Amino acid sequence: MLKSITKLALAAVAAGALTAAASAQEFKFRFQSADTAGNPNFTLQQGWTEKVKEKTGGRVEIELLPVQSIVAHNETQDAIAAGILDGHVTDTSYFAGKDPAFSLIANPVGAWSSPDQMFQFMAKGGGKELMNELLEPYGLHFIGATTPGLEAFVSKKQLNGVDDLKGLKMRAPEGLVQQVFAAAGAAPVNLPGSEVFTALDKGVIDAADYTVFSVNQAQGMHDVAPNPVYPGFHSMPVVEVSMNKAKWDALPADLQALIEESVAEFAVSQVAALAERDLEAVAAAKAGGKITVTDWSAEERAKFRTIARGEWEKVAARSENAQKVYDVLTGYLKENGLMQ
Repeated sequence: MLKSITKLALAAVAAGALTAAASAQEFKFRFQSADTAGNPNFTLQQGWTEKVKEKTGGRVEIELLPVQSIVAHNETQDAIAAGILDGHVTDTSYFAGKDPAFSLIANPVGAWSSPDQMFQFMAKGGGKELMNELLEPYGLHFIGATTPGLEAFVSKKQLNGVDDLKGLKMRAPEGLVQQVFAAAGAAPVNLPGSEVFTALDKGVIDAADYTVFSVNQAQGMHDVAPNPVYPGFHSMPVVEVSMNKAKWDALPADLQALIEESVAEFAVSQVAALAERDLEAVAAAKAGGKITVTDWSAEERAKFRTIARGEWEKVAARSENAQKVYDVLTGYLKENGLMQ
């Protein structure tokens, strides 16, 4: 009896020692962003890494690098799987070339009219599970999603509706967004965000799906493309926060929970911060008199959404994963009255 008690006591001590060791262990990770160092999105993302350190009591530190620091914007997935990077904060559509499912879940053009709708789908509508089904075979784990919000549209030419998109040379990320603009008659090309300003300035393109109004303004986009469309009519990308699955699985459960919580909080704060900045930037831009801000009518927005939704089925037919994303997404939209 005494021996049994002693063994139990020793086991308890050993377990306690392991728990203490795990709780004291520190983890350092290197992530790459899809944004440039001067981009307000990148600044907000750096704030997220500071929050992770704070929430975990310094047990998790994330070094966040700007786009292209280690690999190209569309190569981070492979770099994470290979251990060159530990994680990324990036637009999921950059990996549409591997599986069209990535483009459909990344930016189902016409699906969401507010960030909260997308966040609810990710948290409670099957989005998170879909993301991990897509990412885990590539060695990644999906932690959570954020978004800059409904994007404005950058243009050198005044655009009053869908007909003005015909023949428009423009930048759009590969995948469904490009496909939708092509279906609307535009001539989209794939460029990383870091090359958009130069391409507009040199006349390589006349318009761009880039990001929200305030970031466009801060980066001088309106100096070379003074005819933005705001509020946006087209795009609200899923920006995924993901990391190497093996390294995620090695984290204690309490740290996993804290990191997931930090991403959810970051998503809300990013959307709020950029929405406030948008309003200020639009007012300042209009007051300056150097740009013309166009707001599409409800009819024109509906025309574009109709074109967009017509492309969803085409994407769904290209892979088994894409079909599953389509089924889950449209089921959720119909169930929640969002498929008008």
